[in-house]
Amino acid sequence: MKFQLWLIRKQKFILLITTLLIAIALIAKYSFKMALSYNLAMAVAAIIAIVPIAIDAYQSLRFKIISIELLVTIAVVGAFIIGEYDEAAIVTFLFLFGNFLEQKTIMKTRQSILDLNKIVPKTALVYQKDGSTKETKIEQIKQNDVLLIKSGDALPVDGQVVAGQGYLNEAAITGESDAVAKKTNDQVTSGTTLTDGFLQVKATKVGPQTTFAKILDLVEDAEDTKSHTEKFIDHFAKYYTPAVLVIAIITWIITANFRLAITLLVLSCPGALVIGVPVSNAAGIGNGAKHGVLIKGGEAMNTFAKVDTIAFDKTGTLTTGNPTVVTTKIYTKQVEAALAKAACIESATNHPLAHAITKYVSQKQIDYQNLSLTNLKVERGAGVSAQVDNTHVLIGNEVLIKNHRIKLTVNQKKTIATMQTNGSTVIILAIDQQLAMILGVSDQIRPEVPAQLKWLQEQAHLKLIMLTGDNSANAQIIAQQASIADVRANLLPAQKAEIIKNLQKNGYKVAFVGDGINDSPSIASADIGMAMGNSTDIAMKTSDIVLLQNDFRKLTYAYRLAKKVIANNYENIIIAIGTVVFLLIGLIFGFIYMASGMLVHEFSILVVIFNAMRLNYFGKN
Repeated sequence: MKFQLWLIRKQKFILLITTLLIAIALIAKYSFKMALSYNLAMAVAAIIAIVPIAIDAYQSLRFKIISIELLVTIAVVGAFIIGEYDEAAIVTFLFLFGNFLEQKTIMKTRQSILDLNKIVPKTALVYQKDGSTKETKIEQIKQNDVLLIKSGDALPVDGQVVAGQGYLNEAAITGESDAVAKKTNDQVTSGTTLTDGFLQVKATKVGPQTTFAKILDLVEDAEDTKSHTEKFIDHFAKYYTPAVLVIAIITWIITANFRLAITLLVLSCPGALVIGVPVSNAAGIGNGAKHGVLIKGGEAMNTFAKVDTIAFDKTGTLTTGNPTVVTTKIYTKQVEAALAKAACIESATNHPLAHAITKYVSQKQIDYQNLSLTNLKVERGAGVSAQVDNTHVLIGNEVLIKNHRIKLTVNQKKTIATMQTNGSTVIILAIDQQLAMILGVSDQIRPEVPAQLKWLQEQAHLKLIMLTGDNSANAQIIAQQASIADVRANLLPAQKAEIIKNLQKNGYKVAFVGDGINDSPSIASADIGMAMGNSTDIAMKTSDIVLLQNDFRKLTYAYRLAKKVIANNYENIIIAIGTVVFLLIGLIFGFIYMASGMLVHEFSILVVIFNAMRLNYFGKN
């Protein structure tokens, strides 16, 4: 094992020695007519070069795998038996040189991932108790530490700006190069770079909990996840390679032509077929990461390219996720106390509608920070209940109120209907089983949504559906703006997931796009689950694709990229199979030999790699 590791580290040196020996052999033959020196140098070159190849073949055999290296090793031994030392040397040289170029080009397809790893600094300036700063290793930074971020520095933590202002380049996270202004109380993310100004940032997430660390984990996991095509090719190669060995033996027995048999071994190696699809998928995943789209593996890429239906959540997905309170109807004399209790509960949740309530209460300068909150319970698709300062508080929709047996008067029902007709989402507040307030919250459709959904319908020919827990009237308003004809409203999370399962039973390939905890069942049920950039952790974990920015242009980009990658997969498969067919025809008709065949074989590997590398430039228009 140690010797094998040493050989791997000395790969370049072995290739260099082999090259020099072949050069010496050619000079000896054609400049000095020294046939013995020619054969001796070629033999030594072949022996040196075959050692790492033979060891790889042996290691594969230990796991009952007949590898390409075994075929080459047998072919080289056969060349020695018939005295063709030059053939042996050239075949091993081409194989090593092909592997060397293959590794170099594969590294280029992974460069975007490696570049991401280089972004986060090793140390940062952390404020001490006396007000001074100390250079601290990233691993030693703790939650609530305050960091000094200077112009040109990258952020090693997620946090909140407590002082200063400046502009952050968020390209590593969102794929967008335009700098974003940041000031006190703004949230900032690890992996972004301060291009101008200075910031004092209070760490809220450190180490593996940061957004950037999670992104790296997702991308690295994605590269290890094989697609259906890759699995098929691996399975195919598992049987193809032994079959080639058997055919070569049969050819030798029938024709008594040993040279023909070992040449057949070399020419039938499925190298380009084995490497083409994984490199293509890796390049596509890397491209997506650079553009703010995390695709979790080749299988997700393959499936997304085949979807014919996309279902969308509404709030925070099709809409901006920044709703505001536009109307209120009061049923209590203690208005400020009621609003404070509502904000106290909503501040503990992460739904866009909750943010609308807390923002509304904060604007009225009502303090809710000192209230005690216990027994918080989220009722999916309905709302939240809790004990606030010894009072039982409910805040949610009509389903929540009905579940807790609170009856609405005719006038209250009319108020709700009017708000819904005007396009508002209704939030009902009840305290100790008494209705306290009805609030109408409105959200705006994302400005880029209509154009992007139009492209998905007209160019990609996809069926679009809205699945929302909001009321039908409000859902129809957003759907009309987005040109979505199929709208399903007033849905609980389980009902959304059930609709997706029914679509799948009817033969549809479904992707679901959402952002919240309520969406996680649908994301998990769909053939492809997609989470938006403001998604909760659970939505991001259960999804197959994560759009790091709240921009629907990333959705259409992801779809176009998936289509391009799958097309590239097929191109590489055709190139690989076409090369093997060409070589076998050449062998039959006598214009392809072992060395020339190996040259074509290695060239085909480089062709599929370079073809895959074209994906690195996809989207640069």
